[in-house]
Amino acid sequence: QVQLVESGGGLVQAGGSLRLSCAASGIIYSINTMGWYRQAPGEQRELVATLNSIGRTNYADSVKGRFTISRDNAKNTVYLQMNSLKPEDTAVYYCNADLISRGYVRGNYWGQGTQVTVSS
Repeated sequence: QVQLVESGGGLVQAGGSLRLSCAASGIIYSINTMGWYRQAPGEQRELVATLNSIGRTNYADSVKGRFTISRDNAKNTVYLQMNSLKPEDTAVYYCNADLISRGYVRGNYWGQGTQVTVSS
């Protein structure tokens, strides 16, 4: 069974920084894309940033220049460095992974989410 476990959320003042981590565990043969999504109260879940296996990144316009996604393939871990945080970044942040697991089956997995709150 594949699990994604996030950490690093919390409360920060506007202009501050946080670093989120997400570690994938279980029987994993390869990971294609890992990424971060977020969902604010009353809103739909939206893409924040993704990073594929060849290093291609994709960012939401709202976070470009402020957030940086990276990954450690040896640890099956993805990070999200968030700088210059704004109150509108407040949301539950979810890790996502598209990977090959047991039986060489491709699947899409989500973490449980971590709360990020930015105060003004």
